[in-house]
Amino acid sequence: MTKAIQFSSFGVPHDVAELVDLPEPGKPGPGEVVIDMEAAAINPADLLQLEGRYGTERPPLPSIGGGEGVGIVRECGEGVTHLRPGDRVLMLFAARGNWRSATLAKAARLFPLPPADPQQLAMLTVNPATALVMLKTFVDLKAGDWVIQNAANSGVGHNLIKLAKKLGFRSLNVVRRAELADALKAEGADEVLVDGPDLAARVRAITGKDALPKLGIDCIGGEGTRRIAGTLAEGGTVVNYGLLSGQPCMVDAADTVFRNIALRGFWLVRWFASATPQDIQKTYAELTAMVVDGTIHVPVEATYPLAQYKAALAHAAREGRSGKILFTP
Repeated sequence: MTKAIQFSSFGVPHDVAELVDLPEPGKPGPGEVVIDMEAAAINPADLLQLEGRYGTERPPLPSIGGGEGVGIVRECGEGVTHLRPGDRVLMLFAARGNWRSATLAKAARLFPLPPADPQQLAMLTVNPATALVMLKTFVDLKAGDWVIQNAANSGVGHNLIKLAKKLGFRSLNVVRRAELADALKAEGADEVLVDGPDLAARVRAITGKDALPKLGIDCIGGEGTRRIAGTLAEGGTVVNYGLLSGQPCMVDAADTVFRNIALRGFWLVRWFASATPQDIQKTYAELTAMVVDGTIHVPVEATYPLAQYKAALAHAAREGRSGKILFTP
């Protein structure tokens, strides 16, 4: 039997989840592979899905959680030529249900990974890709340009700091607690600022009025969006990818009307639906190379076997963590 973490109702994640036995995947069909899961991250989006608050539609019930992870190919079906047993592969975001010990997957979007820390690779699908696509897609940034983000201590935030540095951009990183500054600067953050109503004035003092950021990354919504928008150069763009505040995004009319500030949204699921297979392959090849060379390295606070799912999900929901929580089936 295969073990999996399943939920049959929506609510507090560690209350509605349960460990279940499922049939073994069986023999792979044409174009399929059987994968033994090696590591799977617990992301905020996963917790929101168990709560029934993620995306525009709730998943059908019962469902298995987990939007990303890595595994080892056990067996390949007919017609699979680019993979072989023993290859480590990345479970891309489009295939949810990775909190399990083994699974059957379509081989088309999977590719073998180079030797690297499997826990780091297990966190590659969502946060690094979100950071990289937002940095590259919305504004034509040049070397030396400033980019500003809030929730800089989040998973996406850590990755954005490192990717911005790698791409030659300078980052302004907004947090809620001053004690986070040293750790973020050690990762490559150029400036760390504690959020507040005078954020725009402090940004202007750092960059000067002629070098204000053109791109703002917002994960908070509400007043967080408004303050990020207020820091941008005329014609700048705020990209929102989360609503940690639970409030709708707000931007002052003075910014939209008189300074031509734009508000855009980003959801990796939608990017997957619109990007070509070549673009997806190129993006993840670039990110994988940055895991190998150490550019991307996300702190891991704890790992749990599937049997300890309640403790793992409660830990992942805890505020003030210093790293990610992973299942290691």
